[in-house]
Amino acid sequence: MRHIKVEFGALIIGDEILSGKRQDKHFDYLKKTLKKYALSLSWVKYIQDDSDEIIQSIKESIKPQTIVFCFGGIGATPDDFTRQAAANAFNLKLIRNEEAVKRIEAQFGEDAYPKRVLMADIPDNALLVPNEINKIPGFKIRHHHFLPGFPEMAWPMVEWILNEYYKDLLNKNDIAEASIWVNDVSESQLIDLMNSIVKKYPEIKLFSLPKLEPVKTIELGVKGSSEFVNKAIREIQEKIADLGYQWHK
Repeated sequence: MRHIKVEFGALIIGDEILSGKRQDKHFDYLKKTLKKYALSLSWVKYIQDDSDEIIQSIKESIKPQTIVFCFGGIGATPDDFTRQAAANAFNLKLIRNEEAVKRIEAQFGEDAYPKRVLMADIPDNALLVPNEINKIPGFKIRHHHFLPGFPEMAWPMVEWILNEYYKDLLNKNDIAEASIWVNDVSESQLIDLMNSIVKKYPEIKLFSLPKLEPVKTIELGVKGSSEFVNKAIREIQEKIADLGYQWHK
């Protein structure tokens, strides 16, 4: 299997997340969902409800081979800035999308007016992302996807996006991870070993995660294609033993 070099990122918007009034659940969900499809999450950024900051964060995330999920701020209340911010970031006009209007009217009837219909105002030429919970759609601009902050709405939309637009990426990557635990050792004592592994296997990422309780131990491992991961972890095991340290999986 080959490794497709595409980066996935997430912009998570909301003062309630940063203040601790609500706990973010999108990070963990997105990490697990991408892993299910042999993909990985490269970065996450949390943003306050500030129009300028949202615009800047979207602009900074517009990069080749980068797919971004943006959660929150597409409602109609005064602290929902994402729809206009997305338009500004992509130099687009905010327009009333007629198909979005139809979906909102079909769901709410006369109650769509005067406020709910405001959520049909999205950047020009954006594609709609269906929302099966209350029919108020999200939207897509290039490889940026703007979704509600509510997990019960946003998560089915993520699945739909992946299977609708990125099906050719799903389950195509060869991503493996392996690690061992080394007891009663400090990271400083293993740095030379780590450097030798990184130098010999530039195709993989090495990680070292110390833990002090209940006993002093380090999880030492590698991520990458299965071929190089298998070779690297075997060499790590051998070198750890040669240094006189005990390890276990």
